[in-house]
Amino acid sequence: MVFKKKDKFAILLLSIAQNLREGADYFADYKLNNVSDLKAFEEKMKEFEHKGDSMVHEVIRELNNAFITPIEREDILALTMSMDDVLDGLEHTSALFEMYSIINADEYMLKFVEAIKECTYEIEKAVDLLSSKKLQSVRENAIKIKDLESVCDGIQRQSIKNLFSVEKDPIRIIQYKEIYENLEEIADSCQGVANTLESIVMKNA
Repeated sequence: MVFKKKDKFAILLLSIAQNLREGADYFADYKLNNVSDLKAFEEKMKEFEHKGDSMVHEVIRELNNAFITPIEREDILALTMSMDDVLDGLEHTSALFEMYSIINADEYMLKFVEAIKECTYEIEKAVDLLSSKKLQSVRENAIKIKDLESVCDGIQRQSIKNLFSVEKDPIRIIQYKEIYENLEEIADSCQGVANTLESIVMKNA
């Protein structure tokens, strides 16, 4: 068993994973109808990010105070920070939408976001499973996340190719390219969570 169900680190890590999944849900499902919606969208994502930051600080505080931890301190911190990276990426991308006044996400952005949302569901499931004996299931979640990241690699290639072939406005090219690249970085961060999960499983199996 990696964590006990009531272990404070298990509870904190699951809270971080849940907040990440809720943030990704909001990001994916929010309907942008006009430019004024963008500010509300960005501010709500900032709320998720601030909540996540508070939980990260709590994990660090608990690590500093704990005499014994259920797994290595470095692994708890790595899992915490890797999940925080995903949420930071989503918040940063929402700020780009607002900054560039983009209300019509194209098909590539929608595909990116759907894959990232699926990653956060797998992350939440995996973190919850750490407080059980089902470490093999955690590995399966990690593999799914990596598969989704590979899908995002393909989406990025397609999106950039399409952008340069159909878009004539150089400013729009710069803006869309930056958003595609940010979304790909979020997918990479999800893979970072998967790598950390696999490392924890290997050490504790």
